[in-house]
This record gives sequence, C-alpha cells and structure tokens, in this order.
Amino acid sequence: MSPDVYQLVVLGGGPGGYAAAFLGADLGLKTALIDVEENPGGVCLYRGCIPSKALLHVAKVLHEADAARAMGVEFGAPQIKVDAVRAWKEGVVKKLTSGVGQVAKFRKVTYVCGFGTFKDAHTLSVSLASGGTQEIRFDHAVVATGSRPATLPFFKDSARVLDSTSALDLRDVPKTMLVVGGGYIGLELGSVYASLGARVSVVEMTSGLLPGADRDLVSVLEKRVTKSFDRVMVNTKVVDAREETNGIRVTFDGAVKESTVYDKVLVSVGRKPNSSGFGLEKTKASVNERGFIEVDSQRRTHEPGIFAIGDVVGEPMLAHKASHEGRTAVEVIAGHKVAFEPAAIPAVIFTDPEIAWCGLTETQAKERNIDVAVAKFPWGASGRAMSIERTDGLTKLIIDPKSERVLGVGIVGAGAGDMISEGVLAVEMAATAADVKLTIHPHPTLSETIMEAAEVFYGQSTHVYRPRRS
Repeated sequence: MSPDVYQLVVLGGGPGGYAAAFLGADLGLKTALIDVEENPGGVCLYRGCIPSKALLHVAKVLHEADAARAMGVEFGAPQIKVDAVRAWKEGVVKKLTSGVGQVAKFRKVTYVCGFGTFKDAHTLSVSLASGGTQEIRFDHAVVATGSRPATLPFFKDSARVLDSTSALDLRDVPKTMLVVGGGYIGLELGSVYASLGARVSVVEMTSGLLPGADRDLVSVLEKRVTKSFDRVMVNTKVVDAREETNGIRVTFDGAVKESTVYDKVLVSVGRKPNSSGFGLEKTKASVNERGFIEVDSQRRTHEPGIFAIGDVVGEPMLAHKASHEGRTAVEVIAGHKVAFEPAAIPAVIFTDPEIAWCGLTETQAKERNIDVAVAKFPWGASGRAMSIERTDGLTKLIIDPKSERVLGVGIVGAGAGDMISEGVLAVEMAATAADVKLTIHPHPTLSETIMEAAEVFYGQSTHVYRPRRS
C-alpha cells in the first residue's frame, strides 16, 4: 500500500474524530487523521468543553469560598488575576491536547496537520499547515468536521460582541454583559463571568431558561441564577444592536421593551454544522435543509465509502455522542454488524447547580401522550446534601407504570453530571425501579438519591414519607 493510501481517513480531530481514528488503528486499519490544529482535540478540547469546564471550576471555587461563611469559615475578598486564570485554563488545554497527540503516535495513527478537501469519493487534498499540499487516497473516510457558533445578523463584527469561542479567551471581565440565549452555553459562560465580577443579564425568547429541559429541574437552577445574574428576561427578543462609543446598545421587544447599553454581548443562540467548504458535493453524500449530513443508523452517507459523525450529522451536539458514533462507524468499516441505536444519550448542563438527564423526559412524555409515573426525591431529605450545604437539588425517575421499567432519569444539584451515568445504565439495560431500589448505594452520598427516588415510587423511601398512590 502506497504511503499516501489509507484504509481509513478521518477528517476532523475532535472527540468523535480521534476516537474513530484510534479505534481504527486498534482494529488494524492503516489510519490517517486530518485536522487544522497542532494536535487532535477539536472544538471540545480547544474551544469548548474543556476550557469552559476549567473556568466553571474557578467559578465553583469562588462560590464555595463565599458559601463557607455559613459553616463558620471566612476568607478575605478574593483577588482575581484574569491573566493568571486564563493562563491556567490554557495550560489545561495544552496538557490534554498534547496528551492526545502522544496517544495518536503510540497508536501509529498518521496525523496530518492541515485542511482537507474531497477531490472525489476516494481522494482528499490537504492544504498543509506547514505549506504545500498533500494528496491522500483512502478506502473509507469518516467526516467529523463538527460545528461552529450560530450568529445573528444585527450583531456586527466587534471586539465587544463575543461568541462561545471568544468568550473563553477571557481577555477581560466587563462591568456589564448581556448573554443572548438562555441555553446551556450561555448560562455556563454567563455564570463564569458573573462569578468573576461582571453584572450579567440574560435574554431568552422563549418562556423559560433551558428550553426543552423539564421545568422542575430548571426551576431549581433559576432560583440561583436570578440571584447571581443582574437580570433574566424571558419571552423577550433582541431586535436590534448597534455599537456606540461606550458599548453595544441592544433593543428588546416582548415582555421587556427597552434599549440598554452593555459593555459586551455574548451571542449564544446555538451552533451550525460544518457541512460545506470541503468538497463534500464532489461525492454522493447529501446534506439536508438544516445543513446536516444525512446518514443511516451505521453513520454511512449516501456515498458508500464515506461516513459522518458528531455535530455535523445532527442533534444532540454532544462530544460523547460523537465519540460513540465514531466508534460505531469504524466498527462497520472493519466488518462488524453494529448500528448506533442508543436508548439514552445523557445531557449535562454544567451550571451551578448542574442539571443532567437521560432517556425519556417528563416533558417528552407529555408531548407524546406517554403514560408514565414520576418518582421524585428532594435533596432537602439527603444527609449528604445537607452536610455540604447543597440541598438545592432533586432526583427523579420516569417510570413505565405497567412494566415498572426506568424510562428516564433527571437530576439537578451539585455533581449531577457525575451521577447521571447510573441513570444511563439503568435505561440502557432496561432496569426496573425495583432493580434500582434493591441496588445498595453507599451512605451518605448524593448518588443514593437515585435509589431513594425508586423507593418513593413504591412508597417506601426511608427519608421521605410519601405513600404510593393506588
């Protein structure tokens, strides 16, 4: 086989792309991974999941230091050195991306730093970061080109207008900031800036924050953000924005009708798939009206030798979903009989408190007229939650009342993102509420709230008196 001919080429080095490339190498395929960055990592490691969680940890430390007063421990006012915070965050990113680069070498994956463009269904031309071009022939390709922040037409290019990428650069902390969009990215980044001292306002065009999430979970978060944010404006649209000498003047319409100037504006209204600009039209692969590449359950496009995964194929746009899709596609390429058919894909909002859910939500059940039983355990009855001053939480199970199978799990509270995996396993393995109830959980922990929610379903919760309704 020629040096520039590969059994597998992966276009895009994010969590989906490098997971696919690494599994391809593990399965004995001669594999190349193409990305514009020095090392694999993609948006998640460089400009998304990892840097945002690093900054959210800073915000958590600040909050915990302040909350310690209630426990009899007081600290002096924190001195926030923005340059040092930014350097620490960038250090985390560099360690992770360089580590992934080393793993690629260990696996003997050929890493090509550059921008790849399809010439035909079996050829890529790569504009190398070092200069010049390289032609690569392949048997199979996996497209993992990810997504980019969506924009609004009336927000012009300006240093005062940020998206999720530029907001993570943390060049300074403005006195006032408007977050446009009450979704998870806006709330996470808004929380960071609020903790660092900015007066943050959020505007959301729908009736509540985090559209689509169950309201009882969101309401717990709303109680906290209304205290930490300057304003939360729902049922309100941004209809105009103009830069002035002292900031961005934003005009609102809806429940709030006014014009206000902010030092900076963070536009966080979703993401758009990167499905054009790299020659995909020179193959049989097709893109739908929303810009997503069309794939089947094995992640194969209409071009038999080309697969696509991750953000570029549709919702949910989550790194862990992309990784599992990538592994599925490569197993198909290697001749295995597999398909991407998960029963539950977990979602986590890394605000404070965190919100996490998987499987069927209560909102979805109502929309689809599915009969379910909902068992809730309030964290006010959790000894562990009380001992760490975090009773602002709730764990609930969505249960089929006839089979008693767990159809979904929702959690809001400190560490919810780390707890939801048990719920994912329960849904995937078709566990019943009795299975969860009979699984011995360690005490005192937050995870035992999952067990106690199952006990609530049977009217037998040790710490909550809630008799089962007939």
